[in-house]
Amino acid sequence: MNALADPRQAEAFRFVRCSHHGGTVELVYAYDDGPELIERIRFPAAPALPPAREPAFAAALHLLHWIAGISYYKAGIPGRILVEDALPDADTAGLLDELYRHGLAEFAYRNGLELGQRIAFPHDGRASAPAAALALPRRTLVPIGGGKDSLVAVEALKTLGGDATAVWVGHSPLIAQCAERTGLPTLNIGRELSPVLFEYNRMGAWNGHIPVTAVNSAILVLAALLYGFDAIAFANERSASAATLEYEGQEVNHQWSKGYAFEQRLHEWLHRHVATDLDYFSLLRPFAELGVTRAFARLGGEYFDAFSSCNRNFRIRGPRPADRWCGQCPKCHFVFLALAPFLPKPRLLAIFGRNLLDDETQSVGFDALMEYRDHKPFECVGEGDEARAAMYALSLRPEWREDALVARFVREIGPQLDAGNLALEPWLEASGEHGIPARLAGALDAIRDA
Repeated sequence: MNALADPRQAEAFRFVRCSHHGGTVELVYAYDDGPELIERIRFPAAPALPPAREPAFAAALHLLHWIAGISYYKAGIPGRILVEDALPDADTAGLLDELYRHGLAEFAYRNGLELGQRIAFPHDGRASAPAAALALPRRTLVPIGGGKDSLVAVEALKTLGGDATAVWVGHSPLIAQCAERTGLPTLNIGRELSPVLFEYNRMGAWNGHIPVTAVNSAILVLAALLYGFDAIAFANERSASAATLEYEGQEVNHQWSKGYAFEQRLHEWLHRHVATDLDYFSLLRPFAELGVTRAFARLGGEYFDAFSSCNRNFRIRGPRPADRWCGQCPKCHFVFLALAPFLPKPRLLAIFGRNLLDDETQSVGFDALMEYRDHKPFECVGEGDEARAAMYALSLRPEWREDALVARFVREIGPQLDAGNLALEPWLEASGEHGIPARLAGALDAIRDA
């Protein structure tokens, strides 16, 4: 193996090759003439790929190679991107440029970097042959993340009585437990990052947030083609499209690959390059976070002891909380606040094991959620207006208004706000903006009427 060198000094990042054999995908990258970074994706008990799907699978495999490369590219962000196995066409290069620039915007902001013209995927002048319908089976892959959103999507799809499978990438016991609780068939796909990446990180390479939902989406496209599914139904709500701040003239959104712009872009790309009967969408897109938490609260508690949205539970490395909720991170803060208007107080305190709103030391975290003296956290949380509406609703309720942070809102923050803009009800209404196929649109009624 060639000696490791600081990737920040490299001239080029190389997409070397990708392959699939017997359910294992290998994605290979390198900096200059340095060691190969090899990532492996493992599809359990993968069936033989039907010949009719082979061209579509090849196109999807290359897309995964290019998208997953963002985990490795960020270590050095050199000024040249080289694609050595098969150049993308102009449409695909445009998608990749967009994903890397928006998906690495938070990374750039936190590291004080200017990506500028660094990101420019090469492409050839060919026009890809248009995709055809593959007669994929009417089955739906439902990604499970261990939190409330995907569980709401699962229960909504169940009302339609169709064929659905709960799927997740990686080896999280917490997600596995949630997936099993759904009662759906399950599919756990393995992802092994290159150990060379962690060596680079120890050397001080650039590190930070990447759009992992985009990577998982590309993995699930391969799964749909391998196992035979015509729909990939994520559970990303409309609040995911809201940016946190602006940096170097560009919006910075921690959830960009969960937002509607990326969803539309990938859906359209799949119909042009992979299969016209493979749909990629989010079942929760019409709903704000508060609408989703209301639906989750009304599930009747069957998941209350199994779910967790605390991101510290899903770290690749490092310590995890002793229970399902650390009680300190923005996700814990937001889920507690968002559920509070819709659950009896004792029930909510039993889920978290404590009252986060009666702890003065948590004020900075809740202030950030409400965008009071700070910007919204770089986490998968709702909009500042949503958080303010939820806190205002609690301030009107006797069982909550004496708690430390609610009382502080009444005393200090609320008087600075226009009460006319703090109503909870508008956040519970569904919008008409979504990409849900007609055959699954009935699931919206289950969420709306929950």
